[in-house]
Amino acid sequence: MKNGGLVVSVILGIVVAGFFFSRTAVTVISPSASLPVLPAPTTPLQTFFVRGVIKEFKPDGRTVVIDHEEIPNYMAKMVMPFKVKDTNQLAGLGTNDQIHFRFTVAEFESWIDQVTKTSTAVAPVTDPNRKNFRLVREVEVLKEGDRLPAYTFTDQRGQPFRTADFKGRALAITFIFTRCPVPDFCPRMSLRFAQADKQLRALASGPTNYHLLSLSFDVDYDTPPVLQNYSNNVKAQHGADLGRWTFATGKLIDIDDITERFGLVFPRDADKPVFNHNLRTVAIDAAGKVQKIFIGNDWKAEELVTELVKAAQVKP
Repeated sequence: MKNGGLVVSVILGIVVAGFFFSRTAVTVISPSASLPVLPAPTTPLQTFFVRGVIKEFKPDGRTVVIDHEEIPNYMAKMVMPFKVKDTNQLAGLGTNDQIHFRFTVAEFESWIDQVTKTSTAVAPVTDPNRKNFRLVREVEVLKEGDRLPAYTFTDQRGQPFRTADFKGRALAITFIFTRCPVPDFCPRMSLRFAQADKQLRALASGPTNYHLLSLSFDVDYDTPPVLQNYSNNVKAQHGADLGRWTFATGKLIDIDDITERFGLVFPRDADKPVFNHNLRTVAIDAAGKVQKIFIGNDWKAEELVTELVKAAQVKP
């Protein structure tokens, strides 16, 4: 009996210990236990309520060109394209309709909504005192396969260079101005270049004979020191390696020459810091010929990488 009682006591002790052990384990790993919820990362949004006049509807059904009023502390009065996420926002609207809308700006994109028609605008009156011309060269528009003419520009260090210096290397050119406030435009071009450069450097057997060129058309403001500061900001923001990336500007007549060859325009009202510009990005092969012209801002970094890899393989 004593031995039997001892056995029963031992078994009972094991069961009791197992009970408490099991309760402790369940408390730690129970899937129903409350776990702390980490806040999702957020990107601050800027929201503006703006009035303007519709000038044009783009074929994609999502883009509308608006002549809008000044947006205080953000953007001067100008004519520029805006995108909607819901195409119903543009239903029933027409050219010359005066509208009120909400403009939302995120880190790398912007859009409008709450579009409301207020009236139909009258035809604008031309200001007879406005200077509406500047001296330009008569140039031919370039197409893929054409040779890039020779240009001389000035980089962010104040050093002159020639586009002919890049012979033997694939060259990507995009056009920006450093005061561009809209994330879908110039800031996106800088982001795409940074992404493309990272991808090219990550390729196991990728080319090393390539270069990126961000060319400013704001020749009065974007001096070499301004471009140097801008390039440093791009490096800090995107982790960009600037070893194969130049920021530059030049004489207005040369900037006009190269932009017109690719269909880029950048008019602006007198004394306004913001340009009403479109977007072009170009891949030039190692022989100095146009390989690819990207229109707008919807192209991806992978597409530019593909073109530069091919362009780098061309014999000079």
